[in-house]
Amino acid sequence: MKYTVKNIFFVIVGFSTLAIYSQNIAVIDMRAAVLSTQVAQDAFKALEEESEYSSMVEQAQQLQSDRQSLVEKLQKDGETLSPEEINSLQRDVQEKTTDLEFILGKIQAKQTETVEVVTRQLDPALRKILAELIEAKQIEILLGSENPVLYARESLVITDDVTSMLDVAASTSEGNSDSN
Repeated sequence: MKYTVKNIFFVIVGFSTLAIYSQNIAVIDMRAAVLSTQVAQDAFKALEEESEYSSMVEQAQQLQSDRQSLVEKLQKDGETLSPEEINSLQRDVQEKTTDLEFILGKIQAKQTETVEVVTRQLDPALRKILAELIEAKQIEILLGSENPVLYARESLVITDDVTSMLDVAASTSEGNSDSN
């Protein structure tokens, strides 16, 4: 335990020392920057318009509604139902829950796939933009927001800058690919 406290102390002192000696620290949430772009929004809109995906969403909503109705029936009529009827309703609820979890897993897989496609598509531009911003803003330390940050002044967060520049880069590359 004392080693953990000691290690935490040195990490805090280390970050404090970095902050004192480095005035140019920036924080970015790269996932948020990428997923906030117009490219990502368009990709998710296209996903929602896919018949297979929208069918799964509707199926999940129906399963949830059916499951909720069964649960409410059990709660409302539980005292008047026979043990066999209760068991049957409980099995139905469990079946709906299992089906719902399966469909939600498929929906999550489609969403994850879309995130991966958008991330791969924007990664070269993201790397270039980060390099440009690091040079232009003379950033000495760039922290990912998913890493532990003890303090970051809002003016140091460049996520919105990166999102805007990614949108411009994506629209520029679309214009270039359209002219080819």
